Amino acid sequence: MEIFGVVNASPDSKADFSVVQGCAEAAARGAELLAEGADHFDLGGEGSTPGSDEVSADDEWHRVEGPLRGLLSLGAEVAIDTRKPGVARRALDAGATVLNAGDALQSPEMIELAAEREVTVVLPFMLGRDFRSVRDVRGDPVTVMVEWFASRIERLREAGVTQQLLLDCGVGFGPHDMDWPERAAYQRAIYGGLGELRRFDLPLYVPVPWLQTPDRLELLDLALSQEPDYVRAHRPAQVREHHAALSAASAQIVSSD
Repeated sequence: MEIFGVVNASPDSKADFSVVQGCAEAAARGAELLAEGADHFDLGGEGSTPGSDEVSADDEWHRVEGPLRGLLSLGAEVAIDTRKPGVARRALDAGATVLNAGDALQSPEMIELAAEREVTVVLPFMLGRDFRSVRDVRGDPVTVMVEWFASRIERLREAGVTQQLLLDCGVGFGPHDMDWPERAAYQRAIYGGLGELRRFDLPLYVPVPWLQTPDRLELLDLALSQEPDYVRAHRPAQVREHHAALSAASAQIVSSD
């Protein structure tokens, strides 16, 4: 399991400890993440939670340009997390090597860019054209997710996106009008059903909770118990600790059988 440590250049991020401005702050944050067990970085400049500001491509690039340079100076791979083709193109030109497609590769411009550059793409499950207007999930969310990926992957292959895709279960893009108990149940179902995505024979890239409440930590353990290939995390040390504990418990069960 490899970890993409989260670096936010969006000042309205609720995870304020992950927010940086400029090259130096990003390098410092990146060094901390590497020391905590991160392997790579995930950098974004526009918040995706309710209430976050929508920014222009130029403003978003202004936010991430310095931090991107700071992270690249550490020698680790950087994913640019954006829904805007212009920002993605500039970041890839500057040295980012993974595209975390915040629009789920639904715009023709982003599809064209992904096909042209042949970089690894994080493909998140998203019902709707934009994370600000995600549709409600009707029926079993895991079934809906699997069907969505089956259709989306086929369309992308036909459009020339033939490189590696990392499948993101999109827990952060659930319907925003859910209250927390309903959202928690939704996330529990999605995390518990991650194994259903193995049918696509593609790596799983799973964002995990960062809030330190008992129910979020239970969700963290559920996600890690599915053995994702990649994890997007604000707290890499905690992810490593919980994953080690789960692995030790699993080994103990096997040895006692």
